[in-house]
Amino acid sequence: MCRWIAYSGPPIYPEVLLLQPENSLINQSLSARYSITPTNADGCGFGWYGEREEPGVFRDVLPAWNDQNLISIARQVKTSLFFAHVRAATFGPIQRSNCHPFAFGRWMFMHNGQIGDYEVVRRDLESMIDPSFYNVRLGTTDSESIFLLLLSDGLTEEPLSAFRRTVGRVEEVMQSHGITSPLRLTAAATDGESIYAVRYASDDRAPTLYIGHSSPDGKADERGPAVMVLSEPLDSDASDWREVEMSQFVTACDGAYRMEPLRPIQ
Repeated sequence: MCRWIAYSGPPIYPEVLLLQPENSLINQSLSARYSITPTNADGCGFGWYGEREEPGVFRDVLPAWNDQNLISIARQVKTSLFFAHVRAATFGPIQRSNCHPFAFGRWMFMHNGQIGDYEVVRRDLESMIDPSFYNVRLGTTDSESIFLLLLSDGLTEEPLSAFRRTVGRVEEVMQSHGITSPLRLTAAATDGESIYAVRYASDDRAPTLYIGHSSPDGKADERGPAVMVLSEPLDSDASDWREVEMSQFVTACDGAYRMEPLRPIQ
């Protein structure tokens, strides 16, 4: 399973989170502590917002710990909102177009998890993607399919409703094919202003997801001005972070966050 971090707060150099903490994202790419797949070596990506509306996105197939371009960007780009992701592939070859985050217009998306037996339902799910979004597809992953389905289901207008509809449609198609392998989803989307994240699974084994306030140096701080959503804590004390419960939808904006239930629509 992949690992990722979403940050919103005072402008920082992302190396503060990607390189410096005890359990930094680079360290998680080598040896994740909260994942059934400890090594996430199938590519990496970084997306950030600057002075323009659309995000900058860097993606490559090198493992994060050996990607000098990623490390250089993290040390030089200062930003108040960014996504970072290290990949452990479950479907789709190791190629740049299959690395996260994915972007369309001002939106970015990244995912950890899988659609069970995706090769069986891929054609049905892709037929549900609106042509205006399908035609911009570059990769082959189930993750990118989820992003394009979310866009088709109104992500840019009502993110919670879009997640509810997309999760419901994916589960309905899986059920119609008699698939018993689970849908597992910890994902984040952003328009450059708010972060929308979800933790969901059709069984009881959703990948881990945490949230909390932090200081700009990435340390958990209930009074800190930043908010982070992340696959696992950056230090040894998980109690510093709030675990996002199953079937929850998170909205983070302007240094605050709220949670509400995610109920799929079928």
